[in-house]
Amino acid sequence: MFEKFREKFPLSPQKWDEYINYFQPIHVPAKTILLREGDISRKAYLIEKGCLRVWFNNKGDDITFQFFFENRTVSSIESFRKSIPSLFSIETIEPCTLWWIDKTSVDKIIEEVSALPAMRSQILEALFGRTLDYMKHFLSFIRDTPQERYEHLLTQNPHIVQRVPQHYIASYLGVSSVHLSRIKAKIARTKT
Repeated sequence: MFEKFREKFPLSPQKWDEYINYFQPIHVPAKTILLREGDISRKAYLIEKGCLRVWFNNKGDDITFQFFFENRTVSSIESFRKSIPSLFSIETIEPCTLWWIDKTSVDKIIEEVSALPAMRSQILEALFGRTLDYMKHFLSFIRDTPQERYEHLLTQNPHIVQRVPQHYIASYLGVSSVHLSRIKAKIARTKT
């Protein structure tokens, strides 16, 4: 599991072994809430197998705004780092194999590696990459129609359409499941 990350982060084998020991594996069924909106995040997760969604409650409706798959990390970063209530919930969509790490361990790792320029650069790159994903999604609601958002999803992230239930995709696109069905039917008609 951790071999994919070993290439990105130049650490000694001893440090790798030490840091890997901070992670604990768990197997979680689908539809498990790992963090509830309003709770303080005490764990960060690395996904070995499965899919998670990040969502918030908007007047009784679940609004999904990001999906996470294998080899990605997920947490409520602000809540985790600052011990403040999370603005969103994290939930499994599929049965998942996850590796979790607590805040104390993360703080220790960050303190030790922040002095290494290559490590600091990798951490910042990961954070900015996630911020860019959020910005692209936000801007698509201003710039694109729901059909264009779905077409972008099909071309840029087809794995989401293949693995995620339609009602979560509809929420992610900002439409109802019925509207998404109409969009899919319209696209299918234009291809025939």
